[in-house]
Amino acid sequence: MIRIVFFLIIVGLISIGVAWLADRPGDVVITWQGLRIETSLMVLGAAILVLMALLGIIWSIIRAIVRSPTVLATLLRHRRGERAYEAISNGLIAIGAGDVAAAHKHAGDVNRIAPGEPLALLLTAQTAQLAGDRDAADRAFRAMASRTDTKALGLHGLFVEAHRRNDPVSARAYAEEAARTAPTLGWAARAVLEFRSAAGDWAGALALLERGKRALEKAVYRRHRAVLLTAQAMAGQDTDRDNAKQAVLEAVKLEPALVPAASLAGRMLAEAGELRKASRIVAKAWRANPHPDLAQTYSELRFGDAARDRLARVEALIKKTPGHIESALALARAALDAREFGKARAALAPYLSALSRRAALLMAELERVERNDEGRAREWMARALHAAPDPQWTADGHVSDRWHPVSPVTGRLDAFEWRVPLTGMVTAPVIEPEAPGIAAVEAPPRGATPAPAQINEAPPPAAAPAPGPNRRPDSRTQPKAEPVIPLVHAPDDPGPESAEEG
Repeated sequence: MIRIVFFLIIVGLISIGVAWLADRPGDVVITWQGLRIETSLMVLGAAILVLMALLGIIWSIIRAIVRSPTVLATLLRHRRGERAYEAISNGLIAIGAGDVAAAHKHAGDVNRIAPGEPLALLLTAQTAQLAGDRDAADRAFRAMASRTDTKALGLHGLFVEAHRRNDPVSARAYAEEAARTAPTLGWAARAVLEFRSAAGDWAGALALLERGKRALEKAVYRRHRAVLLTAQAMAGQDTDRDNAKQAVLEAVKLEPALVPAASLAGRMLAEAGELRKASRIVAKAWRANPHPDLAQTYSELRFGDAARDRLARVEALIKKTPGHIESALALARAALDAREFGKARAALAPYLSALSRRAALLMAELERVERNDEGRAREWMARALHAAPDPQWTADGHVSDRWHPVSPVTGRLDAFEWRVPLTGMVTAPVIEPEAPGIAAVEAPPRGATPAPAQINEAPPPAAAPAPGPNRRPDSRTQPKAEPVIPLVHAPDDPGPESAEEG
């Protein structure tokens, strides 16, 4: 509407100008080279307009003739681009459908129509991967890595191919180069971090984590830094105790519920005579993640205490998590050491109907120490073989009796979780529903080092933890579907009913 109004205004102004000139006629005389031309002002104006139109037409013709090669080349390039785009689209669809023959055909068309184009190289590489031709895929990715515009894509492809042929040295080299070329690449930063962690280069891993701090969520950054600091402290606790203590205290500050950090910090503070601070750190971690390591550390904070003194400390600790099976097991262990057999039996009694292996083993030891009844002890040992499994350290299907900073299967950082193997349960059952269990982490003995990682093409996903405050933040961008593993039930208890009454 505005354009129409504007057009009408322009036409009106032109009409007014023409009428004004028509009402004021005049003559124009041109004398040039003895030639005299006389005409009216209106005729001269019309002649000028006609001349300008003719010049415009002539200029357009000349310009079209001069630009015709460029226009033709542009037209041909545009048509070739359309054909290449169509071939690339059909090729990607064929790859998604698993049609190797069609993918090869379209990849050949693209290479013929638009050789050297980034998408043409990508289609060639993916077609080679689909066909299982590792050499062709490697050549295509190397070609991409040699170009500035596709270097990151080529390095990622070479990294994946190195994984597939189980070549961790090359995979690390490609990841390091990608991280230097583009520090914002999440996959490269994660891979380099895991490689350095698997190699025990905790200082290098911490430096890399600091460089990529802005690209991570705050919770993920704090968790990863706490795990790396704990690993660094464990590695240096015998050689550089002051720095190890400083590192583990920072780890506890970042992640108070990280059991290896809390347990190590408690032991180191107790050795330095800072009992109140050590008790506070261990108790805070226990409230979040009841774990046998924390109970043992708490009971042994004061060196040289008698067994009854350790029992008193455990009794004070378990009041923070009533109804949790770890509280009962910790109390039973301390009571058995203090030869308070009645307290040990009372602590284990609520859990004998749904027996776990640790509870059965404690009952066997109780029968042997208190009553010297080897028969009853053997009955409980037999029941332990058929009892429900206890939580253990699990990472990517690997079960360990100690915590490691990285998975020995995939090299993934912070992969170990305190859970029941096979079932994927993060915690053992509790008696009271209002006091749910929370997963914990067990610290390795002093001087222990993580097992070397083996890099696989597609690491198996860990079992999904139950929702709750224990769930660790994940740096991975998208959640992955995980297989559903049927819950394993313990077989019928072969032990006599009278054994429970004892």
